[in-house]
Amino acid sequence: MGKGLQFLDYIVFLVYFCIVAGYGYWIYRQKKSQEVSTTDFFLAEGSLTWWAIGASLIASNISAEQFIGMSGSGFAMGLAIASYEWMAAVTLLVVAVFFLPIYLKNKIYTMPQFLAQRYSPLVATIMAVFWLLVYVFVNLTSILYLGALAVSTISGLDFTTCSIGLSIFAVVITLGGMKVIGYTDVIQVLVLIMGGLATTYLALDLVAQHFGGHGAFAGLSNLYEKAGDHFHMILNKGQMMMPDGKGGTEDAYDKLPGLAVIVGAMWIANLNYWGFNQYITQRALGADLPTARAGLLFAAFLKLLMPIIVVIPGIAAYLLYREGVFNTEMLDGTAVRPDRAYPVLLNLLPTGLKGLSFAALTAAIVASLAGKANSISTIFTLDLYNKFFNKNASQATQVRVGRITIVVAMVIGAIVAPVLSNFGQAFQFIQDFTGLISPGVVAIFLLGFFWKRATASAALAAAIATIPTGLLLQELFVTMPFLHRMGWVFLALVGLMVIVSLIDKKGQEKVHGIEVETSMFRTTPAFTVGMVLVLGIIAALYTIFW
Repeated sequence: MGKGLQFLDYIVFLVYFCIVAGYGYWIYRQKKSQEVSTTDFFLAEGSLTWWAIGASLIASNISAEQFIGMSGSGFAMGLAIASYEWMAAVTLLVVAVFFLPIYLKNKIYTMPQFLAQRYSPLVATIMAVFWLLVYVFVNLTSILYLGALAVSTISGLDFTTCSIGLSIFAVVITLGGMKVIGYTDVIQVLVLIMGGLATTYLALDLVAQHFGGHGAFAGLSNLYEKAGDHFHMILNKGQMMMPDGKGGTEDAYDKLPGLAVIVGAMWIANLNYWGFNQYITQRALGADLPTARAGLLFAAFLKLLMPIIVVIPGIAAYLLYREGVFNTEMLDGTAVRPDRAYPVLLNLLPTGLKGLSFAALTAAIVASLAGKANSISTIFTLDLYNKFFNKNASQATQVRVGRITIVVAMVIGAIVAPVLSNFGQAFQFIQDFTGLISPGVVAIFLLGFFWKRATASAALAAAIATIPTGLLLQELFVTMPFLHRMGWVFLALVGLMVIVSLIDKKGQEKVHGIEVETSMFRTTPAFTVGMVLVLGIIAALYTIFW
């Protein structure tokens, strides 16, 4: 059970690689004889089933951010970090009921397209540039960094080799377009769930063995008894002091401030990610409404499983570390590095199962890289290249530009990724950084959806003010938790948009139309039953682990 993969592990991984690559190539060959259109390449229009949409959503979302970053946060602060997963399930339902009908009714294919149609091309262009910068330099880069870190820790290969290998694997899948990504994601999700559950089981079994027992249930009982402070969903100030990755400690409340995860700005983070994020919504924009809604409901059910796969192993690693099982592996000099929890835990797994867990981790990383690269390609090609560089580009040219963009974005990500080694918890770095943009995006979209008087000038003002307002509050209120700061920035931007819109009488005369009718929000009985079931399970989980 030492460091590095053994022969059997490589065989397991090779089988996974051949299945994914072979299946992706087979799907690609089905369309090769036809000219690939932009809607086929970027959206797989009409091609993805509900289960493919749901699986692709989860495969693209669950990546090294969760396996490494969220497990690290589970090590540091416990089950509270699961709010990002369980509240995301609720958000998926909100998106399915209220947002998807608007997108599909108005034939929206990209988020900048919505902004251009509802507000103005200038607002769309500014936000398109914002999104591209964040997707490339924060999201894609963080996935590559955490993925390469994990693969390097487990395999013993150097970081650069792992980063290049992951990039090439993802590019091969992404160049086939959204249909290849969507259907290979089904396999990726099966692998990551099986491998993830295997890791969780063995982590719990290791805990049980340490305390003289055996099996996952005994391990979970020991975990709950010995690390009870890590099983609270709602944190109070001063309740949980955690390692900051730099040799000191910090208050977990500053990352997850109490009820804000249920009724506060966690909603802003989730609505931005699941409702107004090209990377996510792209999966559903090529389907009809019943199929898209069913896909999001399926994804919500899968979300309920994710903390079991990514958070529980982190808590198990915390208890084993506290018991002295792998003290030195978690240290960087004298500093405890929570993001090492999952890779170190994998190195304790027996041969063969380590290969399965390694394949699961790789599946999550590659699926997320492919999805993110495709979204970067979609926004650049449809919202920037077509408008400013070649307005008369043929569909074949657009697809070619999209593929070139994928390669360029991946190269940039691989070059920038090592910079993230300067941060203690990469998952929190991602949340903090995107939190500067989320309030503005949510304000602009929500008012664009549901307030007809919102003007282009108001949206432009909010887009420009988003980052400066966040940085100003961060400077003025250094100790304010970032979720609270996001909430205040959101309210300030909504107020700004309302004031500018009311003053801008000429702008109100030029408001562009987005069709919204209350009848669009009706759901089928089957969807309603599934929605109530998801909400009931989440309510029970928060009640038990409050």
